[in-house]
Amino acid sequence: MKKLWLVYVLLIGIFLIYVLNYKQQSDSADPWETAGLRGNIEDKYVMVTFQIGIDYWKSVLKGFEDAAEELNVSVEYHGSTQHNANEQMTVLEQTIAKKPAGIAISAVNSKLLTATINKAVEAGIPVVLFDSGAPDSKAYSFLGTDNYNAGTQAAHKMAELTGSKGEVAIITTPDQHNHQERTDGFRDTIRSQYPEMTLVAVKNGRGDQVASREAAEQLLAGYPQLAGIFATESNGGIGVAEAVDAAHGTGPAPQIISFDTDKGTLDLVKEGKIAATMAQGTWNMGYWSLTELFHLHRDLEADPEAYANNKPLPVPDTVDTGIDVVTQVNVDNYYAK
Repeated sequence: MKKLWLVYVLLIGIFLIYVLNYKQQSDSADPWETAGLRGNIEDKYVMVTFQIGIDYWKSVLKGFEDAAEELNVSVEYHGSTQHNANEQMTVLEQTIAKKPAGIAISAVNSKLLTATINKAVEAGIPVVLFDSGAPDSKAYSFLGTDNYNAGTQAAHKMAELTGSKGEVAIITTPDQHNHQERTDGFRDTIRSQYPEMTLVAVKNGRGDQVASREAAEQLLAGYPQLAGIFATESNGGIGVAEAVDAAHGTGPAPQIISFDTDKGTLDLVKEGKIAATMAQGTWNMGYWSLTELFHLHRDLEADPEAYANNKPLPVPDTVDTGIDVVTQVNVDNYYAK
């Protein structure tokens, strides 16, 4: 009987030693190895946009929030209320003053925002750009559509819709870098690949539905044989559709290609008033922006001079988040679920 008790005591002792040893190993283990990529909920990352109330940003913000939940960090969302660089600059200055763990920004004006973006980076705050870049800034990465390619794809679609003939025009926002790239891609492709098509005008729609409608009305009056209009953003596309609908009624009308997948644009595609719209990978922009900022913050927290010492960046310079062409055939797939 005593021998049996000794066996029990010995087994219990071995078990206790095992438990204590396991606990010590767990306590000393690298949490990055045992728990995966997990941050501190007190670390706050900020997304800064413009025209903050528009539908377009909802999917981007959802991606940003989804990444934050996975990484156990906090996020905030700020931006200018209008398509206004000075207002966005003020918002960015206020954000920098709070010293967040990182900033993801879509620059309404690449030239005017560059100095303020650089100020954030020089203050040790990692910055990545998404959707609309500022290529001369010190931001670590740009995540967004290959906008030149998107303009090229829009040109090919316009050629398909018009039989590769006739006069076409563009309504864009010329001071915004991504819109200029879309314009360049469309223009270059029409001129180099479709000799029977002519780009007759490029108008400034100012990223505004009313201004774009007025620009379209001017085009329709000046070019009565206009075969197509490419609007480089969603407000512009809706404004163009209104102008064309009012001017043409049941008669022949120019084909319209727009951008993005807000409900208003998708409804017009479904009705046939907009022939096609270009769908961007907006959720990807938000998700991977936060993921990149997380890695940059981790590096800079460990060594504020990390990148000054030529340490390799943990993020790529550019991430192409993709483009799709949406028509009546596949439009139902793009409504928010």
